[in-house]
Amino acid sequence: MPTDNKNNAMAELDVTLPGRLGNPEMTLFDDPRLDPRILEAFASMVPPSEDLLPPALSIDPSYQESLNFVGYMHRLMCSQYASAEAQMPLFSNINSSQTVIPGPAGNEIDLFIDRPNHSLESLPCIVHLHGGGMSFDSAKNPHTVRWRKSLAQMGTVVIGVEFSSETLGTENQPFPNGLNDCAAAVRWAEDNKDQLGISSLIVIGESGGGNLAVATAIKANIEGWIDAIDGVYAMAPMILGFYGGTPPSLMSWRENLNYQGSLEMIRAMTKVYDPLDQHETNPMAWPFHANEDCLRGLPPHMILNYELDLIRDDGITYTRNLRAAGVEATSVTVAGIHHVPEIAMPDAVPELTRDTIASIVAFAKGCVSRKV
Repeated sequence: MPTDNKNNAMAELDVTLPGRLGNPEMTLFDDPRLDPRILEAFASMVPPSEDLLPPALSIDPSYQESLNFVGYMHRLMCSQYASAEAQMPLFSNINSSQTVIPGPAGNEIDLFIDRPNHSLESLPCIVHLHGGGMSFDSAKNPHTVRWRKSLAQMGTVVIGVEFSSETLGTENQPFPNGLNDCAAAVRWAEDNKDQLGISSLIVIGESGGGNLAVATAIKANIEGWIDAIDGVYAMAPMILGFYGGTPPSLMSWRENLNYQGSLEMIRAMTKVYDPLDQHETNPMAWPFHANEDCLRGLPPHMILNYELDLIRDDGITYTRNLRAAGVEATSVTVAGIHHVPEIAMPDAVPELTRDTIASIVAFAKGCVSRKV
């Protein structure tokens, strides 16, 4: 086709850019791409009480403002515990236990272990790091408990880590405290493989937990114990901090801005995790910035992204960086979905929850131990 005809054909195309790229006033609930069942799930939620209204946030909040926001987010999570407990399925085929291991800062780390009853063979181990921007929520959240048990009943040993975070301690818990706890939990699991009856080990996490899963592997690679980790599965990993100024040059940060995440929110969580703004390009704080030397030699990665998520393209870009470093890496983007509903609203789109669980378990079973 001649060039002029091609240009004319392109000019005649009726293309509407997605999200706020096409309509700067669009919200998540107005976006025609959103699965209507997600909209129904939000509509059915009990609105927060007056004492749970979000605090005001500026585009460059102070540390105290940021702490106030993180505290609010934690209280909001806690307010949903009762309804999550009420919807908890009966997991009669799961054996659950708890142990405490020493942390690297003289602290104690609670580990929650779920495994199928009466298993006579070694099973893949999944170390789960919960979401919450690396600064709030808990491994005891009933949504998270349900997630671990759902993975365990598919034939895996699942270890949930109560890592140090801002809202669970009496002192500030910035980077790298939580990351160091996660690394300690992984090393404990590796050291106790025989007692735990596990054949291989992967690290998984969602959102802030996705950051910690990815960062734990990078930390292990830098420190020389990467053979302890056989795979990494990250869901919507929050791997890029926002330090103010111009947002990252990633399409989803404009397309899905203010759907669930705003620049103010990301800046506040970044401020809590890195109070002195010292670690903007540290790959163990923000794995998006990891160079090829940090990535080379990592185990297989699976990165799950969501079409309507602000941080969708962070994970896609990170997958490309992994591949460029010679790492086996797969990235999947779920259409019509926002930020990790499988955990916070597992019954809204049941086939998505089912398929994500199956995907994680298949990934865990497909990762062979790297230990010689």
